[in-house]
Amino acid sequence: MKLKFSLLLIISVTVVYAQDLKIPIDTAYVTTHTVNIKGQQVNYRAETGFQPAWNDEGKLTASLYYTYYNRTNDKKGNQRPLVFSFNGGPGSASVWMHIAYTGPKVLNIDDEGYPVQPYGVKDNPNSILDIADIVYVNPVNTGYSRKVTDAEGKMPDDKEFFGINADVKYLASWMNTFVSRHNRWESPKFIIGESYGGTRVMGLSLELQNNQWMYLNGVIMVSPADYKVLRVGGPVSSALNLPYYTAAAWYHNMLSPALQTKDLLEILPEAEAFAVDQLIPALAKGGFISTTERNDIAKNISYYSGLSEKVILQQNLDVPNRFFWKELLRNKTGQTVGRLDSRYLGIDKVETGDSPDYSAELTSWLHSFTPAINYYIKHELGFSTDVKYNVFGNVGDWDRTNDNTRDNLRQAMAQNPYLKVLTQSGYYDGATTYFNAKYTMWQIDPSGKMKDRFSFKGYRSGHMMYLRNEDLIKANDDLREFIKSALPNGKSAKY
Repeated sequence: MKLKFSLLLIISVTVVYAQDLKIPIDTAYVTTHTVNIKGQQVNYRAETGFQPAWNDEGKLTASLYYTYYNRTNDKKGNQRPLVFSFNGGPGSASVWMHIAYTGPKVLNIDDEGYPVQPYGVKDNPNSILDIADIVYVNPVNTGYSRKVTDAEGKMPDDKEFFGINADVKYLASWMNTFVSRHNRWESPKFIIGESYGGTRVMGLSLELQNNQWMYLNGVIMVSPADYKVLRVGGPVSSALNLPYYTAAAWYHNMLSPALQTKDLLEILPEAEAFAVDQLIPALAKGGFISTTERNDIAKNISYYSGLSEKVILQQNLDVPNRFFWKELLRNKTGQTVGRLDSRYLGIDKVETGDSPDYSAELTSWLHSFTPAINYYIKHELGFSTDVKYNVFGNVGDWDRTNDNTRDNLRQAMAQNPYLKVLTQSGYYDGATTYFNAKYTMWQIDPSGKMKDRFSFKGYRSGHMMYLRNEDLIKANDDLREFIKSALPNGKSAKY
């Protein structure tokens, strides 16, 4: 009898593990929690699960994994501000801002953002959950979100998801469903996107407004990637990097005493003015620039970057970011500096070469985030699955054509007098540089008639400025102030 039982147990276990890995299509797991934020007790409900996405014909195409936090001890209830949070990539899960920035829990890391063990999370006393409810959305192939087969077992085409415009379209529709299901149409609404999420939320602003009839109060871009300038090359794209070089070189004590003895915020305006007034025109002249001007510009780039005039001239005044990461400390320590946060240091196999072997900062972050999010979802939010959580997922050949997102945001703002925009950037971010973000902000509305509705905040850290505790506090306070400023408080939406 005992043998039969054991055999049955083995068979049953074998059957369970022989099943295909699948995610639920439409389900939610709810837990309740308490956190102290800014000295007050915040009771909240955490809902994590899956909500379907449908195409224009009403056919099921995907199921998106999300986490929704709503405060329960606030009399405003469903009229509280609601924030939809996206990360970027494209192909990145909504993990970074979820458990390191705005959510009720943050990583167990040191005050500068470096990994510490034991891995895990702790309460976030700076979360914006005290004033706004938050939804963290994972696009297809990120987190646990996946495409879903149709009745015939066929997967939908990648083109329905993996491109600037396709991404915006299906996510806006998904958000409409979420708002309806959770009775949040009365809520002031905000969207926040980090990195590629900046492009995403610029596009969502108009898509939500014109095709989902959902009007926003605020768009927040964190270290935004704008593909109108990012990696396109040319004088403007290149020159916009220079102030970041100044910041990174200042941090590593690589500038001349005339700059190094000043505070960072004192010298950045100088670098910005040089980039716009002198470097762009000089690069525009290409090989026809005079020898005298070429040497003068090289001298000034050296002054503001910490690089030698010789290597700058060898690069024809056009210094790529990847070369800067490799070159800055080559003759000092032989180390590389991080791409997304140049405070981080790396060690390459050889000191020669024109780009680092790896991204020192990203490997450090994955060291912290991957175990923490897997632990948190299972043990604190109550959801468990054998499906892999994709911190980064495969999104194929992402379609960047017909990118009108910058102008889409301008049009959404013009049509909606309530809509305001906040940009947040770290000075040491070498991937989506802070001055690039400023330039994007300047270009959204060429008329200048809406410039009073834009604001920019900079921080002494990198792409994920919130990993540094001092900036975690400041950046959340800036979000809190922005959200409050974007509420109508009885004012009509009119010019």
